[in-house]
Amino acid sequence: MKPLENAVSVTLATHTDDALVHAFARLLPQLSKSAPPLSQADLDEIIHAPCNHVFIATLGSDPRIVGTLTLVHFRIPTGVRAWIEDVVVDQEARGLKVGMALTRAAIAKSRELKARTLDLTSNPGRLSAHHLYESAGFVMRDTRVYRYER
Repeated sequence: MKPLENAVSVTLATHTDDALVHAFARLLPQLSKSAPPLSQADLDEIIHAPCNHVFIATLGSDPRIVGTLTLVHFRIPTGVRAWIEDVVVDQEARGLKVGMALTRAAIAKSRELKARTLDLTSNPGRLSAHHLYESAGFVMRDTRVYRYER
């Protein structure tokens, strides 16, 4: 393949269509085996939530979505904060800089939103993801994450 054929293009999802529903149906199980499938209504709700920014990635002229990342921002007393959530790159597109392109887009958007911080969590076993985030300038924080499960 020529270099331009692998050029990553990242855009914000602004509407839900069959291609996006199918992409999430293919990608989400690669991220979480327990995540339920998303309907078009689910995706509409996510995309149109005022604090969500759903980034999608494609390669070259191929319209097939090969990665997605959701950036969430919110205002709290100490300022605007942002989180990267649910990053997934299709296993067939890994190693092609899709994850880095999505991450850079999220960093740029968080700056535009004037977020004081941009955080994320990553499963301890995802070493290549850790390398990607560190390469993008993220540093590990000395903190504990607690979760309340119903």
